[in-house]
Amino acid sequence: MLDKEIRECCKRLRLSQNLAEQAQTTEGENHQEFLLKLLQEEIEHRKTARIDKLISKAGFYSIKTFNGFKFDEISLPPGVTPEYLKELKFCESKTNIIMYGNVGTGKTHLSIALGVEACKKGMETRFYRTAALVNRLSEAKKEGTLSSFMKKIMKAELIICDEWGYVPLDVTGARLLFELISECYEQRTLIINTNIEFSRWINVFYDKDMTAAILDRVLHHCHLLLFPGESNRMRESSISA
Repeated sequence: MLDKEIRECCKRLRLSQNLAEQAQTTEGENHQEFLLKLLQEEIEHRKTARIDKLISKAGFYSIKTFNGFKFDEISLPPGVTPEYLKELKFCESKTNIIMYGNVGTGKTHLSIALGVEACKKGMETRFYRTAALVNRLSEAKKEGTLSSFMKKIMKAELIICDEWGYVPLDVTGARLLFELISECYEQRTLIINTNIEFSRWINVFYDKDMTAAILDRVLHHCHLLLFPGESNRMRESSISA
């Protein structure tokens, strides 16, 4: 039994099966148990290192978790529960999440917590402030590296766009963001955080047809989470005052 487990560990670690053979020829089972423990610890170490790497690559400007997060101040659509979100069930069906509400109501916190959980599950994740993402897309276009930059983004299974609509876009930026959304459609999961209602998205993109096309792609498979409360930061500021 131990020999089989050791061989499986060697296979997962891409190590020579010679290790398993050496352990098998060693007198006593304690040596096999010791080797198995070492291999299992190496597997766990590599798993942790991969998670750390994914979190680092994601681009979170701070790390948030579900600890202390209150779902009771969020209006969830039918069939969507805190457990459904925490288990990332929406990612399995490539369903988008739009978080709509006032500034400071927890949208960024929840989206980062979901992103960190995705990394823990081994999913490539990217987190961007939308204006910064558009700037990077525009710079890449000017430098002739747009294709390679888009390929890097498309490696992610989950893409989070924070502060959507906070800064109006120029025509080029709007078209580049539209191109990204189109590439993600039914292939990647998007989380969009915004305080701009859908009817006002045209004030961000300016073009009526482009705005309609973006809404069509984003909302086709989507859960809308509403954050109707007041700003937590303002609330905490009032309490401390």
